[in-house]
Amino acid sequence: MAAPLVLVHGHPFDHTMWNPQIEAFSPARRVIAPDLRGYGASPEAPPVAAFEQFAQDVVALLDGLGVETFVLAGLSMGGQIAMDCCRQFPDRIRGLVLADTFPAAETPEGVRTRHAMADRLLAEGMRGYADEVLEKMVAPTADPRVKAHVHRMMTATRPESAAAALRARAARPDYRELLTRVTVPALVVVGADDTYTPVAYAEAMHAALPHSTLHVIRGAAHMPNLERPEEFNEALGKFLAGIDRSEG
Repeated sequence: MAAPLVLVHGHPFDHTMWNPQIEAFSPARRVIAPDLRGYGASPEAPPVAAFEQFAQDVVALLDGLGVETFVLAGLSMGGQIAMDCCRQFPDRIRGLVLADTFPAAETPEGVRTRHAMADRLLAEGMRGYADEVLEKMVAPTADPRVKAHVHRMMTATRPESAAAALRARAARPDYRELLTRVTVPALVVVGADDTYTPVAYAEAMHAALPHSTLHVIRGAAHMPNLERPEEFNEALGKFLAGIDRSEG
């Protein structure tokens, strides 16, 4: 039976960043792509006070849906949430996909930067930030419709939610040692032109994970699932098929 696929979006986006994957994989398996707390159309709730709450929210949702075990995929902050799920709920995960993310805790400079950005978003809102980072989130050569979608997601995010997530991320744990203990199959994906989480970060995760495959997507930056969906879906499809065969 095909393993359910859970897709965790990044910051400051919502579940629609996974639209190409939802469309590609939902005909053959259950695909669950929630809006994280404070993002998209998520139910009203206090903003996160600790990073671990994101993983707890995801698993609480899956409990409510009757999903016991699943393949878990996350991009950027979503990848860090996926790693935190591995920390808190390792027995629930049948496969792990980490896209354009990194496992290390923040440096002191990184902590200051995240808190400063949180302050800025609360003071100014999301639009200026979205304008500045759009062509780092996706390559300058990305399809204009992809750029518009990414910009729309960023500007629709509530500043209070984005700020709370930034402060929570600033205090998240270091997952590097955790990765060496992940026993399930893993897929590491990265855009070749990603400057937020460069290819070297993906290579280090691939080296740390005992049973992993690395796929670098040319012509993509931080969101290869949207920029190069056919190639991303091909890599993800092969990975999922391998898990289904091993459990069949």
